[in-house]
Amino acid sequence: MAKAIHSMIRVLNEAKSVAFYEAAFNLTVADRLDFESFTLVYMSNPETEFELELTINKGRTEAYELGDGYGHLAVSVDDIDVEHARFEAAGLKPRKLVEFEQNGVLLAKFFFVQDPDGYEIEVLQRHGRFK
Repeated sequence: MAKAIHSMIRVLNEAKSVAFYEAAFNLTVADRLDFESFTLVYMSNPETEFELELTINKGRTEAYELGDGYGHLAVSVDDIDVEHARFEAAGLKPRKLVEFEQNGVLLAKFFFVQDPDGYEIEVLQRHGRFK
C-alpha cells in the first residue's frame, strides 16, 4: 500500500518560509540538501511523519505563478479557536473562522492562512473525518 510522505512547494526566500512554517505549524527543519542550482528543505513536526518539502531554486528573484490549478495544503489542530487567536497574535493574518455545515450538522470548522509565497493552508478543527 502507498504511504504519503511529503508534498513539495517552490518558495522564493528560504529563511522567510522556514520562519513562517515554524511559527504557524511548529514545523522544524528535518533535513536540508544543498545542490548547485537548488536547495531542498524538509520540514516536519512530531504530530506526523508527513513532511513539507520546500524547494528553493538558486538565482530566482521573481515570485512563482501559482496558477489556477493549485488547491491548498491542510492541517488539523486540537483547538481551532486557540490556534486562530495564536495566528492573529503572531501576525500571521489568518482569515475568518468558518463553520461548514450540511443539513444542520457541523462537518468542519476551519480558517485559511497564506504563506509568504501565496500558498493557501487550511487549518481544520480535528473533528469527524479531519483527524
